[in-house]
Parts: sequence; structure tokens; C-alpha cells
Amino acid sequence: MTATAKRPNILILMVDQLNGTLFPDGPAEWLHAPNLKALAARSVRFTNSYTASPLCAPARASFMSGQLPSRTKVYDNAAEFASDIPTYAHHLRRAGYQTCLSGKMHFVGPDQMHGLEERLTTDIYPADFGWTPDYRKPGERIDWWYHNMGSVTGAGVAEITNQLEYDDEVAYEAVRKIYDLSRGKDDRPWCLTASFTHPHDPYVARKKYWDLYEDCAHLDPEVPAMAFEDMDPHSQRIYLASDAAATEISAEQIRRARRAYFANISYVDDKIGEILAALEATRQEAIILFVSDHGDMLGERGMWFKMSFLDGSARVPLMIAAPGLKPGARHEPCSSIDVTPTLCDLAGVSMEEVMPWTDGISLVPLARGEGRTAPVAMEYAAEASYAPLVSLRRGRFKLNLCALDPDQLFDLEADPHEAVNLAGDPAHAETLAALKAEAEARWDLGRFDAAVRESQARRWVVYEALRNGNYYPWDYQPLKKASERYMRNHMDLNVLEENQRFPRGE
Repeated sequence: MTATAKRPNILILMVDQLNGTLFPDGPAEWLHAPNLKALAARSVRFTNSYTASPLCAPARASFMSGQLPSRTKVYDNAAEFASDIPTYAHHLRRAGYQTCLSGKMHFVGPDQMHGLEERLTTDIYPADFGWTPDYRKPGERIDWWYHNMGSVTGAGVAEITNQLEYDDEVAYEAVRKIYDLSRGKDDRPWCLTASFTHPHDPYVARKKYWDLYEDCAHLDPEVPAMAFEDMDPHSQRIYLASDAAATEISAEQIRRARRAYFANISYVDDKIGEILAALEATRQEAIILFVSDHGDMLGERGMWFKMSFLDGSARVPLMIAAPGLKPGARHEPCSSIDVTPTLCDLAGVSMEEVMPWTDGISLVPLARGEGRTAPVAMEYAAEASYAPLVSLRRGRFKLNLCALDPDQLFDLEADPHEAVNLAGDPAHAETLAALKAEAEARWDLGRFDAAVRESQARRWVVYEALRNGNYYPWDYQPLKKASERYMRNHMDLNVLEENQRFPRGE
């Protein structure tokens, strides 16, 4: 990037809990998602992209930093994201960008910015340590914040919900920001992140989107529910943690939950369309990146939500539309931790100073047709686990390891539903040994477990202490300066009207 060349604007469109298997190469043909389909047609589509961790806060901290949870120490949805970890917002802002977020990022701790210059909304989830799991109490269910099957049994239609109210605001503020950027008051390049909470459960949708899927052929899971005793140990833990064992779920409730989920994909597609329409109307150009934090099992195998390395939970859509990147599909496995190095690469911003401690790599070479040798790594150390789990995806194989569980090895090409564990198959002993050696070189599971337990214990002490006496919340409070909005007496009306207009008048 030359000193005189202006760096490209960047628009990040993020959604929550969108199952990547529904994006085999852009949105599945049967999904009503015209805006995402149009974006896919002009994007590089990474069809085998994975989350760093199948849970909101760990996934998002990793996405923003390019580091796995074992580095960020954001192990779960109540772990502090440290202020000294550079994010894409830091890297870009340091290079001269204005950085802005509308929507969710699930920061925990007193730093609610992490390199962002501006936030337009508050977050949808709490910023304190109240959702901390406790490995000292395996099997404990914390009813007031753990997932439960009410999202499934209560699936259906509503015109307003907590989450719909939130995402309506996210889109509204993002559109307003794009219009404001078009006024040209700040000549710096910009990076705007619009981050939605849909299609995350509860599975409740507006009727206009619900009606789109009345005759949908995909309302039943492809893989029927498994008997509890036939599940692997971690799936059993998830089943118990989500209270599924105590809940009777009918086939009709499953269909309604999946229908609402698909409907909410269409809802968020509409919101993304509003943002892209504003970008086009204001004649601004930007690199556009679309991604989800993790997936949703959607009733496959009888499992819901996330927390698993199974593809429904761990695989995410990832698409990039950028000058110099030819649209098309890339099938090599990659990760959301590759986003930050990729954005910096596209913007001509060096990460050299921190690359030795960054797990992600730029996807630009892959997007331009080069191969990829690095495997995809995932970690999980949150609710429904009693010890950390790790995973490696290399080529067609995925290896899952946990000190408490038998090894798992799956061939994703031959067995996309991950039904056959090859770890005990002599024909795959060499593959298993090679992947295990690679995993053992990367992770010390005993040390990982000790670090998680230390973090949990500390946070329980701090949380309980801070809830005694006066309580000062960390939740982000958006700033609205009324004295600088619209027309005020310290402003020249003629100048104001001209400067607030796009395009400018004659």
C-alpha cells in the first residue's frame, strides 16, 4: 500500500449461530435469502470454514483477534477479553481507519471497545462474570442462563421479541452510519461491523418470514434422534446440560423450530439487504465479509444449539467480496480466526509484530488459488464440558480429543454426518497417529485444563464480591450527544443542511 493510496473501506456482516452446512456454496438453493445469494455470487466462498470455538464469546474473541481461546483466555461466555490483545479493530485503527460496531460482539469485562472507535448499540448479552461454568461441579445445570429446550417447545410466530427488537436496531443504526459516512466529514477509510443475533434461538419468527417456509422440504432433520446410550460422551453432556433428557419433544415441535430458524435466516437476509442498499445508494465501495460465529445442530441426531465439534455446530459460512479476489468456491478447510489476518492483508496493514502469537493466517493466497497446508484448530472449554476439548481438521479428516473421552476420527468426505468413528479402525491407524502427534505438539491438555479451572475459580470470587453492595455494570452504554444532532444554535443552518446532504446540492 503506497503512502498516497487510500486503503479500502471494509463492511463486516456477522450473524449468530448460522449452520455452515446450509451454505454448501453460498446459501442453499431452497433458502429464501436473495441478498446473501447476490453477495455470494460476487464473493470468494469458503465452503469448509470453521469456528475457533462453538460458543458465542469465545468464537467472537477469536474471530476478532485471530487467536484461539487458549491464547485469549476467553474460554466461555463469561470470560474477560483482555484489553492488551490486538483485534482487527486495533490493527485497522492504528493504520488510520475509523472503526465502528453496530450490534453484538459479546465482550466480557470492563473494556467494551477493544479497538473500536465507536459503538452504536449496547450488547444483547451481559458483560459480567455471571455465566461462568464451574468444572468443580460437573453436571450442575444453571437454570437461569443455560440453554434449555424451551426454545424448541416454544417455537413459532411473533411480531416482536427481545432479539427482533435488537436486530431491528442493529440494522437501523448500521444504515444510518453508512449514510453518515457518505457525507464525507472524515476522510479516513472505515471499517463498519454490523453484527446480528439472529438466527440464534429462540426459534421465533415474524409471520412474513415464517410463511416463506410453509411447504419447505427440509423441516425434518436428516439424521434422526439417537438414543442417549448411543451418543458419544460429550454429546451426552450437551444433552443433559440443555435439559433435553427431561423434555419431551414432538416431531411437530422440531419442524416448527427448524421452520422458524430458516425464517430468521430470511429475516436477517432482509436486514443485510437494507445495509447493502444503503451502501449502493451512497455510492460507496467496500470490501464485504460475511461470517457467523458458530452453527446450530437444529435437531440433527436429537441435538440442538452448539457446544459441539460436529459440523452442524462448528462449521460456519464465510464469504469475502473484494477487488482482486475472483468470485468462486474454495473447499479447503479454513477458520474464522483467519479473518483478522485476511482483513489486514487486504487493507495493506502489517500484523508482523504480533504474528508469532497469532493462530490465524491470511486467506488471500487461498482465495487466489494457492493451496493451504495449515490445519484448522478448534477448542471448547465451556458449559457441557468437564475438561477442555480440542479438534483438528486436516484435509478430509477431523480429530477430536478430550482427556475424559475416547478419541474421535471422522472422514468428512465419506461420512459427512460424522456417524462412523474411525479412531479404532486399523485401516486409519496411521492417520490417527499423525493427527494425534500434531495435536499433542500443539496442546498440553493438562495445562489447558488447569488454566481453565484457575480462570473459573477466580471469576466466581470476583463476581460474587462485585454483586455485594453497590453494583457498577460493565454493560456498554451507547453515547447519544443530543447537542450535536440535527439543528442546534451553535450551528449555521445553511452549512448544516449542505453538509448533511448526499449527494451535495448544486
